[in-house]
This record gives sequence, structure tokens and C-alpha cells, in this order.
Amino acid sequence: MTQKDQTSIIRIARENGTETHVEPVDLGQRVRDLRKARAWTLEQAANQAGLARSTLSKIENGQMSPTYDALKKLAVGLEISVPQLFTPPSQDQVTGRMTVTRSGEGTSQATTTYEHDLLGAALTKKKMLPYRARVRARSLEEFDGWVRHDGEEFLYVLTGTITLFTEFYEPALMGRGDSAYYDATMGHNVISTSQEDAMILWVTSLS
Repeated sequence: MTQKDQTSIIRIARENGTETHVEPVDLGQRVRDLRKARAWTLEQAANQAGLARSTLSKIENGQMSPTYDALKKLAVGLEISVPQLFTPPSQDQVTGRMTVTRSGEGTSQATTTYEHDLLGAALTKKKMLPYRARVRARSLEEFDGWVRHDGEEFLYVLTGTITLFTEFYEPALMGRGDSAYYDATMGHNVISTSQEDAMILWVTSLS
């Protein structure tokens, strides 16, 4: 890739408002950082981009200058734009971490009151914990006291109806599409009030 091609890409980024102050970066290191941020092996990243593993390895090690077609494949595989390949992330910018959890692929953890499917389990050091839960409980007597933990929590009802019990508020009857945001250090429990087990999305902060 020539310096002219790189300058052209940076100009496109500026014109599109992607970045107003862009300095050229080491493409090989940038691609390696983006791949590792996704916890992908060379093989996985190459398959995502539709490139040979040896080609990707050479790009990362600065042993070849990729064509624009190869750059486009890389960008599509990494799910970013071509200009972002040449835009170094600052501490205030997105790091590029991402994982996709397909339907039915969540990491399951069952209890007597809930059946949890942990989402985004492939990423470590997350700042929030998303999970889908099947609510089995039908009464507060099924719980061994209040559930309490650090952080804040968001709840969204996917199917069925539930009652959200909290330590300091009146019970909240909630149906599909209803949501609640609350302090998770406050005692809380959820029961299903529909004939079928209710399904909810829970997101808990970890920091």
C-alpha cells in the first residue's frame, strides 16, 4: 500500500467525520490489536476476513502491503470501516471489543428459582453482565431471603408477566416490554405470574 493510498483513506475519514485529527498508524500492529481485542486467533480472523492465514500473518508483521481489496475484507471481517484501520483508539474511544452470542448459545446456569443464560461470556473484564433468565419461581417462599449484590441492575420483560419485589418499594407487576432500573444492593426478587415461565433480560453493572 502506497503513502498516497493511506493519505487518501485518511482524507475520506476526515470528510466522513470519522476522525478530525488522524495520524498514520502501524497497520500491522493495529490489525493485531483489533484481532486480539476480539480474542481471535489468526485462523479465526483470517476466516472472518476471507483471507489466507499466511496473508494476515504477513500483514500483521509488516511483511507485505495489502491491496485496497484486502483492506476492505479486513474491515468487513473486523466489523469496522476501512478508515478505522488507520485510526488509533484513544483512552476515550471504543477499543473494538465485541462478541456475538447466537440464540441458544448462552452459557446456562440453573437454580431452583431462575434459569440463566449468560450472554457475552467470551469477553473477560466486562463492565456489565448481561443475561437472559427464565423465571421459575411463583412465590417469595421459594427464595432464601432477599437477593443482594453490588452494582446497579436493569431488568426488561421479554415474555410473560412478573412481579418485581424490592426491599423499599411496593411490588411492581410487569408485563412484556416493561423495564426497571434499580440499586442491586437493595433486596430484590422476581417471580413469574403468568402460566408459562416468564423470560426477562437482566443487565448487571460490574464496576
